[in-house]
Amino acid sequence: MNIHPTAVISNEAHIGEGVEIGPYTVIGPDVHIGKNTVIGPHVVVDAHTDIGEGCRIFQFSSIGASPQDLKFKGEKTRVIIGNNNTIREYVTINRATAADIGVTIIGNNNLLMAYCHVAHNCKLGNNIVMANAANLAGHIHVDDYAIIGGLTGIHQFTRIGAHCIIGGASAVAKDVPPFVMASGNYAKLYGLNVIGLKRRGFKEETIQALKKVYKIVFRSSLLLSVAIAKVKAEVDDLPEVRQFVEFIETRSSRGISR
Repeated sequence: MNIHPTAVISNEAHIGEGVEIGPYTVIGPDVHIGKNTVIGPHVVVDAHTDIGEGCRIFQFSSIGASPQDLKFKGEKTRVIIGNNNTIREYVTINRATAADIGVTIIGNNNLLMAYCHVAHNCKLGNNIVMANAANLAGHIHVDDYAIIGGLTGIHQFTRIGAHCIIGGASAVAKDVPPFVMASGNYAKLYGLNVIGLKRRGFKEETIQALKKVYKIVFRSSLLLSVAIAKVKAEVDDLPEVRQFVEFIETRSSRGISR
């Protein structure tokens, strides 16, 4: 371990092998930091926080502070962060309230650029990019490989689907399905994220099937239930098609962006 002498570390913290902790950083009790994670100067990691291996946390970040929710009464909840995440300057990640899933979760291999905020009870998957000053309110779920543009705000309880891309300076008030592009205030859909899907190796037959699903659901003027039934009857039963349909069928209380 390489811990600067000015760092303040609780005796109840658990620090893994090869961890680096910079000057004036504060590590609270019941914090677990996995091996080879690098924490820069002037970082605060508050109580009840787990950070995985190989993460890099830049200066002035705040992780595990109490949630900004008036309903919070000091319950012992957690932040759980996986492996190989990059958390840039001034990022804030809040501990959960006891409601909903009761924990704030960030998966693996994510990039949170400077000034991002992840509020209480959010659940982020893997390989997600949040550009500068993207902000998540409470209880938001973001699926794998989503890209959220800078200066974007997302309403609480919203779901963001896998492999979608949200343009910068957007205001997202409803669920964004997987594989699509969304942008605007309030955000609207602008077709499939075709370039992103090709870059990630999706087969042409899969992209064409998803285009057909998108056209039926969002361009046919059918009732949503009728459109879903038409998709199930007419589009090839591919895993990605099922994923798209299941996302819409299990939409949150916010509804679906159209």
